[in-house]
Amino acid sequence: MRDCYCTVNLDQEEVFRTKIVEKSLCPFYGEDFYCEIPRTFRHLSFYIFDRDVFRRDSIIGKVAIQKEDLQKYHNRDTWFQLQHVDADSEVQGKVHLELRLSEVITDTGVVCHKLATRVLECQGLPIVNGQCDPYATVTLAGPSRSEAKKTKVKKKTNNPHFDEVFYFEVTRPSSYNKKSHFDIEDVDEVDKMEIRVDLWNASNLKFGDEFLGELRLPLKFLRQSSSYEAWYFLQPRDNGNKSLKPDDLGSLRLNVVYTEDHVFSSDYYSPLRDVLLKSADVEPVSASAAHILGEVCREKQEAAIPLVRLFLHYGRIVPFISAIANAEVKRTQDPNTIFRGNSLTSKCIDETMKLAGMHYLQVTLKPIIDEICQVHKPCEIDPVKLKDGENLENNRENLRQYVDRIFTVITKSGVSCPTVMCDIFFSLRESAAKRFQGDLDVRYTAVSSFIFLRFFAPAILSPNLFQLTPHHPDPQTSRTLTLISKTIQTLGSLSKSKSANFKESYMATFYDYFNEQKYADAVKNFLDLISSSGRRDHKSIEQPILLKEGTLKLTVKKVDGNSSCRFMIKRAQGRKRFGMKNFKKRWFRLTNHEFTYQKSKGDHPLCSIPIENILAVERLEEESFKMKNMFQVIQPERRVLYIQANNCVEAKDWIDILTKVSQCNKKRLTVYHPSAYLNGHWLCCKATADNTPGCTPCTGGLPANIQLDIDGDRETERIYSLFNLYMPKLEKMQEACGSKSVYDGPEEEEYSTFIIDDPKETYKTLKLIIEGVGNLEQEHAQYKRDKFKKTKYGSQEHPIGDKSFQTYIRQQSEISAHSI
Repeated sequence: MRDCYCTVNLDQEEVFRTKIVEKSLCPFYGEDFYCEIPRTFRHLSFYIFDRDVFRRDSIIGKVAIQKEDLQKYHNRDTWFQLQHVDADSEVQGKVHLELRLSEVITDTGVVCHKLATRVLECQGLPIVNGQCDPYATVTLAGPSRSEAKKTKVKKKTNNPHFDEVFYFEVTRPSSYNKKSHFDIEDVDEVDKMEIRVDLWNASNLKFGDEFLGELRLPLKFLRQSSSYEAWYFLQPRDNGNKSLKPDDLGSLRLNVVYTEDHVFSSDYYSPLRDVLLKSADVEPVSASAAHILGEVCREKQEAAIPLVRLFLHYGRIVPFISAIANAEVKRTQDPNTIFRGNSLTSKCIDETMKLAGMHYLQVTLKPIIDEICQVHKPCEIDPVKLKDGENLENNRENLRQYVDRIFTVITKSGVSCPTVMCDIFFSLRESAAKRFQGDLDVRYTAVSSFIFLRFFAPAILSPNLFQLTPHHPDPQTSRTLTLISKTIQTLGSLSKSKSANFKESYMATFYDYFNEQKYADAVKNFLDLISSSGRRDHKSIEQPILLKEGTLKLTVKKVDGNSSCRFMIKRAQGRKRFGMKNFKKRWFRLTNHEFTYQKSKGDHPLCSIPIENILAVERLEEESFKMKNMFQVIQPERRVLYIQANNCVEAKDWIDILTKVSQCNKKRLTVYHPSAYLNGHWLCCKATADNTPGCTPCTGGLPANIQLDIDGDRETERIYSLFNLYMPKLEKMQEACGSKSVYDGPEEEEYSTFIIDDPKETYKTLKLIIEGVGNLEQEHAQYKRDKFKKTKYGSQEHPIGDKSFQTYIRQQSEISAHSI
């Protein structure tokens, strides 16, 4: 048996790690990881490790999916065979070369060939065992000779600048008197030679230097053009002699969802965006662009995600949801089935609660969920599943206490419920009460079906999906959370015969504890509070909300004056200003009030920076400390925190949220230094004065709203993509409008899948949608054509060996040929 965990990597940079599943050869993780990808990459890789307490954890195998293949596996469960991990499978990065083949005519009239190879630089080389000290060897190899030369070693960088030139004599006349291994007069022999560039990591270990990748170029391609300069992707060595069974290592089941958006500037989206944002005002709402998107998409969720984000961004979410909810309530015949289907309304409200209510869940449920995950109290109440030594009554009491505590924190949290959620609940309550005037409870069930059934209960059941826990809970904790979730869901439902809701007799027996009027009253009071008109969320302004926390490495630069931080790295006499030892691991916490760090989690803060004192948050160039993924937090009096994140994704997350939370500070800087002040000058602009104003404009433009980081143009682009994907359905819907308006009789069966209340209005909207989508499609096509003309294969952006670009060229050639 093995104790295994899995990592998610962009190329070879780890960005996520699962929990360890102990003593298993078939571990189940059930963990979700989502990230915006902050840089270019070639492979999305997954490594399986076997934990070893005494030595370094050993790699069992890996799955590496090329970027251009991600679309093949998009959003479907796939089993991948694990591959062996060795130096050849770990090749990444690119090299910039310049080659020049010169012909020299001797006194006797014989032509000789000389080759100049210039190794300019490399980018993105792999980091081996935490370091990269690269050098390159350049070899001229032929059928009967091999001549190698070597660059200098560049320390502590995986983006080395070499700029070294090596000269080789390719052919000589046979009369050449110096002893040599080759006497070639036949110029055709040049075609049999190749130049090979190998990248190595200089290692102090006894095993020798590590191979990082190679490049092989035949000299015959220089016969057409005597000089050539290009970027190349490094390749693995020839692995043909290895015969490994593909099923030796087992397999890994993944579900990868990969989206790539090509977003234009805002003005391109105006026509389509305007049609969408007017949706709440269209009568009837079924004729609106947003409702039509829900009708044509295969899954309502597909439409709900970008629609909610777009309407939230432009402050139109409440009128839109009110309009579609009101239309749905009018179509509902039975008050007991209100909002129970997977309609566009319910999916949009779910998505809104997820986005707007994330911090509400954190302050309400996180403390008690953390306790349940850490304490592991036995709570099993099914007599059949009881473990040896467990007492049924004790377990019931443990579970009852947990349910009581969670129920109390939920029903007393009404004042913390986000305003946007309260406004939506008020609208739902009014619609339901107006439609079913004879049912006094419908005003409560309309709201409880969302807040309890689709918000709190799922968050308790799967806390990792709502960012309440980092990992999927273990089986015992998961079972406890399931039992709590079931009980809370029933308590919030306010149904008449609650015991009948449970199929299991042990759950019905347990629920008898809560069959008291005080629980129903508490639910009603809570629902009244979160769905009352004109209620505003004042308390959230006073109450600190935890936005992010985690371990980072830190050092502090103090230019002058005294620091407000009690923890300060001072420069040691006679040493460099900063060194690796200056960087200490610290636990960082960010709330909407302050940014703090402490020695370890739970300790007293060593330093507290009020949000209004954060003047800029910017990346720090790697050359400053020869360290990757660094950023700087700039404060008043030129104090700077230099912080290193564990990976590029984490660095982007911290920079984004710190920038957002400090976006409205009045004294925010407009310029900054992208590098550090070392050895008497700024590395970026070479200015010698410590107090020189910054040399680079600060980045900005992120929304000030802490909770929602939404790009309206990106969401409109996604909606355009969906409309474009489902264009045949839009055209069919147009036909349906025509048939209904001409024949005012029963609907034809082929059109009955669409809700069309007003054919004339719906047709008008469809015409605007199809026109807007067509214009955007033309813009995308034109952009691709222009890019195709301008892009050079072998450039830094598209090195030779870039398969995705080769595919792109092939597609563009086919399109051009077809149009001709």
